[in-house]
Amino acid sequence: MTEEDYDKIESLIGYEFKRRDLLQQAFTRKSYTNETNDGDNNEVLEFIGDKALDFVVVKALSEYYGEINRRDEFACDLAEGKLTELKKRFVESTMLAHCIDELELSQYLIMGKGDEKNNVQNDTHVKEDLFEAIMGAVAIDSDWDIDALQDVAELMLNIDHYLEHGFDDEENYVALIQQWCQKVSGDLPEYEFEDSGLHRWNSLIIGGHIVGQRDTITNENSDGPIACKLYIDEGNPFIGYGYSKSKARMAAAEIAYEYLEENDMLYTMQDAIGEPTWEKAVSQLQELAQKGYIKYPEYTFDERHDDDGNPLWYCECHVEGYDDYYWSEQSSKKIAKRNAAHGMLLNILGISDDSDDDDDDWDD
Repeated sequence: MTEEDYDKIESLIGYEFKRRDLLQQAFTRKSYTNETNDGDNNEVLEFIGDKALDFVVVKALSEYYGEINRRDEFACDLAEGKLTELKKRFVESTMLAHCIDELELSQYLIMGKGDEKNNVQNDTHVKEDLFEAIMGAVAIDSDWDIDALQDVAELMLNIDHYLEHGFDDEENYVALIQQWCQKVSGDLPEYEFEDSGLHRWNSLIIGGHIVGQRDTITNENSDGPIACKLYIDEGNPFIGYGYSKSKARMAAAEIAYEYLEENDMLYTMQDAIGEPTWEKAVSQLQELAQKGYIKYPEYTFDERHDDDGNPLWYCECHVEGYDDYYWSEQSSKKIAKRNAAHGMLLNILGISDDSDDDDDDWDD
């Protein structure tokens, strides 16, 4: 790893390592150390991080939903079953892998040649292991500093956002800003945190002047002693405040997103592919997936026959994250796939299909 790599990773997870070799170990798979006999791998760090993650997620849930009441007893808004469900949702493989994808951390994995050949960095469980190893490295480096562990877990998992808006909410400003940066510059946003010691309103700082300001009455989470500076380009940062690094980051990202929206600087999926067409529907869906807007489309085929015994191809298209399935049945397998892809593409872009073409047999 280079010094730039270390800086980027530390910015993303909100923690500066005293021993950066530990950070490198968190990214080193057993396949590499087996081949090179160079250093230690991340397996034990995974074990440590798994236990640390469980603890800090439970701690975050208890702080969010519970408090000590007048009788000095712990009162919680949620029953044990619901807390268990939420905790499971945060630490499950798919969630941890999703967060590693969002932060683009798997690109830093140090692997053996076999792993590289098999592209194991794309495997869900490999990403899960990496998340846990990072937590383990923070635990050891910080001498089990609970605040540091909770900061890292909350930033990587974006816990505050999901608790406040649910797991299906699309207005995840941290993720939206990250996507914007990736589309515009191909890089990730940079965050800097500092304890200001003050309770400040969130403000948008451009060129040293306050451009916009939030009212703490309408946004109760908009003040706090921790400042987050968000850099999305070479200009001055967007600054948000909160009572935790996670909340401060959410505030800064929301301000930045609203600024981009107000100034018509946002990019849409349609901007990425141009005008959607039936002829290019399959490749345009693929392009959206490659650029990170959607999951890769899944196609299923079934060979059938009409009443006269002629072959018909049934094709169904689905994209994870969207409820609708689009299908077409045609004598041509290629045409059936293109019809299904076109219906899915229009649905994703929010475009209604006004065509009367009988070949377009998609259904939602």
